[in-house]
Amino acid sequence: MVATEVLQLPLRERLHIMEVIWADLRERADSFEISQDQKDLLDSRRAAVADGVSKIHDWDRVKHLIGQA
Repeated sequence: MVATEVLQLPLRERLHIMEVIWADLRERADSFEISQDQKDLLDSRRAAVADGVSKIHDWDRVKHLIGQA
């Protein structure tokens, strides 16, 4: 399946594809190499959450809200 075919799928099917891809990436996360710049960005985002500047949203809640606007 190519990207143009994916974009023609209904939203629910595209979200399901995203979930499968993210699950696969989570399982392989330890094998990825990331640059120091990427590590710094992640650290700054974690610090923003810890300091209350940013908020983490529950993915299941966000999925439910997608398309309702």
